Amino acid sequence: MTAPPEGPGPHGRPQRKQVLLRLDPAVHEALARWAGDELRSANAQIEFLLRKALADAGRLPKETRPIPRRGRPPGDSGS
Repeated sequence: MTAPPEGPGPHGRPQRKQVLLRLDPAVHEALARWAGDELRSANAQIEFLLRKALADAGRLPKETRPIPRRGRPPGDSGS
């Protein structure tokens, strides 16, 4: 498996890191249900929870960017 290229990705945003995560199937199911309740993907829910845990512990780096919004980038009219 090759790593994605470093540097800016689409629309000038930095590439996001990809990680392989192994979860107990029951934990994944509970996480997926919770994510669905909050209209998030399981991946977005994991990132949301990790960021919250880091912030609560005072360990979220100051340079951390906000979670990217889904959908079309700003200014894309789609026409």
